Amino acid sequence: MVSHNEARGSRREGGLRSVTDAAYPDWDAVYRDNVTWVYRLMYGKVGNQPDAEDLTADVFMTALKPLRVSATVPEVRKYLKMTARTVLASYWRDRMGREITAIEEDPADESGEEVFVSDAPDRVRRLLAKLPDNYRRILELRFLQAFSVREAATQMGVSVANAKVLQHRALQTAARMNQEAM
Repeated sequence: MVSHNEARGSRREGGLRSVTDAAYPDWDAVYRDNVTWVYRLMYGKVGNQPDAEDLTADVFMTALKPLRVSATVPEVRKYLKMTARTVLASYWRDRMGREITAIEEDPADESGEEVFVSDAPDRVRRLLAKLPDNYRRILELRFLQAFSVREAATQMGVSVANAKVLQHRALQTAARMNQEAM
């Protein structure tokens, strides 16, 4: 059985950990070692604490059944990242009527598979061009540049509350315009 500290990898200089091929001793260790980065990822994508907490819980609840506790630390992290992508896609599909997910892959995760070319970037550009300037700007900052709500508000010179309202209205308007275009 591997201890929790061994499962997490050894600490190196600067507080960085090396990821080993050790397995987690139990589900509690899986949760404790990964909850922070999963939450930060979700918060960075949705920009608010309640949704980020709910999505983080969804990631772990979704991963709990199919994930083997005997999986190695890198396997667990990769599976959690894939689960997070699926949970985020569902979140945005429910809110905008389509999946919008961008979680960067680790360069080591590249599989060399053939890449599907989508016309989505062109459709997004056309849709953004039709939006009022403040709606377009909030969506660009939040989703294309991955700014937090606070950072986007600062960039736009508005309050955080106003940025949240702008984002909500912009998403609703974009979803409606997208439905009309289909």
